[in-house]
Amino acid sequence: MVSKTITVKNKTGLHARPAALFSKLANTCPCEVSIEKEGKKINAKSILGVLSLAIVMGSEITIITEGENEEECLGKLVDFMENLSE
Repeated sequence: MVSKTITVKNKTGLHARPAALFSKLANTCPCEVSIEKEGKKINAKSILGVLSLAIVMGSEITIITEGENEEECLGKLVDFMENLSE
C-alpha cells in the first residue's frame, strides 16, 4: 500500500466532470484505489463515492493505492489532481 496526501488547488474542486475523469482514470488501474478525506474513505473507482466526499478547493485528501502497479497508479492519480485546471 502506498499513499500521498495532497491539497486540492483546483478552483472548483472535484465536481461532476473532474470526478468522472478521476474515477475513469482510477478504473484503468489494476490495484485498489481509495480516497480519504476527514476520516471518510471511499472507493475512488466509484464516481458517486468521489462526489460524496465533497472535495473543494483547499480540501486535504489522501490518495491510496494497494496491489498491482500501486506506485505507478498513485503517480498517475496524483499528477491528474495536481494538473487539474477545470
